[in-house]
Order: sequence, then structure tokens, then C-alpha cells
Amino acid sequence: MQKKVVVVGSGIVGLTTALQLQEKGFQVEIVSKEPFQKTLSHKVGAIWFPFEVHPIEKANKWAAYSYQKYLEEVSLKNGVSIIPFMVVYNSESDTSWTSHLPDDQVRKAHDHELPKGVENAFLAQVPLAEPPLYLPYLFQKFLDADGQFILKEVKSLQEMASLGCRVVNCTGMGAKDLCRDIHLKPMRGQILRCEKLTGASCVNSTEPGKLTYIFNRSTDSIVGGTDYINDYNEQVDDVDTQKILDRLKTSGLSEKQPEVLEILVGLRPLRSEVRFEYDAEYSNIFHNYGHGGAGFTVAWGCAMELADRFKKQL
Repeated sequence: MQKKVVVVGSGIVGLTTALQLQEKGFQVEIVSKEPFQKTLSHKVGAIWFPFEVHPIEKANKWAAYSYQKYLEEVSLKNGVSIIPFMVVYNSESDTSWTSHLPDDQVRKAHDHELPKGVENAFLAQVPLAEPPLYLPYLFQKFLDADGQFILKEVKSLQEMASLGCRVVNCTGMGAKDLCRDIHLKPMRGQILRCEKLTGASCVNSTEPGKLTYIFNRSTDSIVGGTDYINDYNEQVDDVDTQKILDRLKTSGLSEKQPEVLEILVGLRPLRSEVRFEYDAEYSNIFHNYGHGGAGFTVAWGCAMELADRFKKQL
């Protein structure tokens, strides 16, 4: 009975997949062209919020499991905490995610709690995972369970299929070329890591092209952002930096302009729907990519379902 699985990719989806497989008794090896410190997952704000991930019904199910998993992991040592979070919405927003949270963890904001110019928002208690702390924690947990890590770029599906009897493709945007996936598009994100702000953590994604958010972490704040589809530019854009700061000011979320400590850019793997299936040609490859702007939000749920499926197939 072959119980070895090779996971390709070392971001949040790859690490959670590897850990869930280990919990099911599999021997797991991660193969990645870059260490977790250089993945998109290490750059992002990593708050629990189902942003631009499809299909909605499956994403909400995965997110609900992930929510419970994060509750189990709250610790100052691993970067996971539960924070108050305001989510602005309008008549066109999908708010079905609220029904998957405990009733006492989400409610509509009262008028006096709303930022300037905002008519409707939810206040929720949600997990925040700080990548500089959480990803090293996950990787060490993987190694402690006899996981093996190989730094290597996989350049084709044929090469990926040759890695083992069971292989999981968690390459994010890398799957665009590997799989020649016409449904996978980059959503460019530029964020500002700033001195810690005193206002509430909040997101307003109601206007495409004007994504605005603040995630307050233990020692700093992440201020964003951009949501440009089919934009492959991974360089810092000073115009976008100013737009982000201007929106922060006009939103009423911060009384002062924050000190910018670092500017980060990454490409979210946006897909018409998460690819969560076996490959049609290479039957030993299972695809798990295309999680949009919700990698940290749904990763544990996807990993759990995948590991259960593999276990049943043994």
C-alpha cells in the first residue's frame, strides 16, 4: 500500500495540504521552486474573509472548516489571533459567508459604528494569521512529522506526474503555465505594511478597482490595496501607493497618514472556480489551486477534504 504523497508548492495551500495528509497517516514530501518565505502567502495580510474565491457555496464550506481550525490554533507564538473585523457591503455584495459563522461572532454594524460614507457593514470576530509567524510554524510542524522538503522547480505536468504515485498541485499562479490554464488569471495586489494603526480592521470591496482595507496585526498594520485583474506587474507602483493612502484618508478609517514601512506586490491566483480535481491526462495528479484572494481563508478546508478523499481511496 503506497502512502507517500508529493505536494508541489510551499505556500499556505501547499503547507496545509501536507499537514492534513500527514494527519491521515501519509508520508509527505513537499517539492517547491521556492521556500515558503518567497511565496505569495508570505506577503499577504492573511485575514479570514472569502474574497474573490469561487464557487461561493464550496468556498463557504471550506472557509467554515478553516475558521474552526484557526480557533484551535490561536496562540501568540504562531501568529494566529481572533480580531474584530468590519466588512462593508452593499446590495450587490455576497454576504452568505456570515451564515457560516457562529451567531455570536457576527452582527450588523450600528449606524454610529460605520465609517464615513458607509451605509451597511457587518462586524465579525475572525481569525488573522500573520504569515511571518504562522508559515514558519506550519513548516516546522511539517518537518517535525517527518516531512521532507526539496527545493526544485517542476516545469511540466509530465515531470510533476513522475514525482510519485500521488501528487498534489498547489502551485497557485504557477499553474497558469504548468497546466496552460486559460481560466486562471492574476489579480495584482499591492499592499503597504505600516506602523500599527489605532482604528478598526476593516475591508471595503464593494467597488472594483478601489479595494480598501486595514488589517491590524500584533506589531504593524497592513493597508491595501489593489484588485487589478490580468495585471502581471509585480513591481511597486508609486501611483498605486498614493491611491491606497488617499482612499485610506477619505474612508475615515484612519485619522492620520501612517508611516509606510514596506511595500509588497503579489499576484493572487484568480480562477472561475477553484480547481479541485484529478487531472484528466495524468491521473495521479490532483489539482488544488485558484483560490483567488482567499488562500488563508479556505486552505484548511480544501486540505481537509482532499486528505479525506485520499484516505478513502487507499
